[in-house]
Amino acid sequence: MSGPELKTISLYASEAKVYPRAVHGWFAFWRWALVWATQLLFYGLPWLSWNGRQAVLFDLDARRFLIFDLILYPQDFIYLTALLVVSAFGLFFFTAVAGRLWCGYACPQTVYTEIFLWIERHTEGDRAARIRLDKAGWSFGKLGRKTAKHAAWLAVSLWTGFTFVGYFEPIRMLGENAMQAALGGWEVFWILFYGLATYGNAGYLREQVCKYMCPYARFQSAMLDRDTLIISYDAERGDPRGPRSKKADLSTIGLGACVDCQQCVHVCPTGIDIRKGLQHECIGCAACIDVCNDVMDKFGYPRGLIRYATQNGMQHRWGAARQWRRVLRPRVLIYGGILLAVSAALVWSLAVRMPFKVDVVRDRAALAREVEDGVVENVYRLQLMNAAESTQVFVLDVEGIPGLRVAAPTGRLTLAPAEARWVTVSLRLPAEQARRLGPGVHPMRFSIRRVEAGGPSGAGDARELFEKSTFMVPR
Repeated sequence: MSGPELKTISLYASEAKVYPRAVHGWFAFWRWALVWATQLLFYGLPWLSWNGRQAVLFDLDARRFLIFDLILYPQDFIYLTALLVVSAFGLFFFTAVAGRLWCGYACPQTVYTEIFLWIERHTEGDRAARIRLDKAGWSFGKLGRKTAKHAAWLAVSLWTGFTFVGYFEPIRMLGENAMQAALGGWEVFWILFYGLATYGNAGYLREQVCKYMCPYARFQSAMLDRDTLIISYDAERGDPRGPRSKKADLSTIGLGACVDCQQCVHVCPTGIDIRKGLQHECIGCAACIDVCNDVMDKFGYPRGLIRYATQNGMQHRWGAARQWRRVLRPRVLIYGGILLAVSAALVWSLAVRMPFKVDVVRDRAALAREVEDGVVENVYRLQLMNAAESTQVFVLDVEGIPGLRVAAPTGRLTLAPAEARWVTVSLRLPAEQARRLGPGVHPMRFSIRRVEAGGPSGAGDARELFEKSTFMVPR
């Protein structure tokens, strides 16, 4: 007597490969327009020269960011904070208006997936041809197509990694080192790391990044409401679904406008069926809208079976004008107001920022000492940073304590464009004033005034910066 038959039950279903079909239309045009715009900016910006140097360079060795005429130092971290706030409220604003616009049109994962799919279609064919090729056995033809595809993918990926590193090291020097096989270990590591990450994410993971790895898919529901424009299937108009002849009369066949052609599924980069309603996997690329409109045109039906619409609009059968009026609701206006205010503050702050920076550090090796005839001396170290693309001349002074003067350095300090320099400063207080002041720590401040090169002290475009410090009188 045999025992019970053993069965293996799999607790994990492997992800089925998605073969998105090419689509053309209004939204596809804008998606590719964003691909071109973002990649021309990303690949082209490091090669742009500005005032004799790279226009955009994040020079970590010198601890400064060069962005056209703007030179930012670690002390300017507040600008990065403001930029992150602008990015966050921009995301909130656009999501509240029309869902995952960022994901569908400008996210690097979407952009590079589009590029890699374009390469795949030109080497292996469109959807049906790719499916047949993957199911077929290995042959010289298949090997050639696969090799061409992966070679192109790797070329784009490595160029992307090279460009990324070119934002942190002068890209022309990086290119010369690469041609001479003289790249350093860190340069090679980051080129390969960023390149292979692009190759893996855009070539293999694709929709899995959007569905499982990106947190935005999980918390987007908290940012939507029933007046957010989302990609929607009009079930009242489309159901019941079913195939039919192009000459069939809808009033007699008892079917809705949906011909159940599955094209909306075939073009979806994440492989979902939008007719099942809003799903967190939907990245808002609107490919299903374009292909559905094409199908409606072929059958002579009105467009818009799948369209951008709000949940309230679909439920109450509102027109586009009323839906758009409801889109401008308090949440959107608040997000927009904060976004506009922070952006304006950031632009204004950058416009009026001082073109030089000063940091004051007490020399701990000689805090205070008595020199000739009871004169008290304190020594400081000042870091002067020229945050402009022109030579700047400075005059150093001190105020806040009567009789206190700068003993060294005397005269003017000249800094070359984008130069940062440490300067040792000696302050001296006459013995009589020191006795009147008494022992202890006394507040004072440095005055660093920018003057016109070649002009008299205080002439020209003078701008003054103050840095607080203290002067110590010993017992």
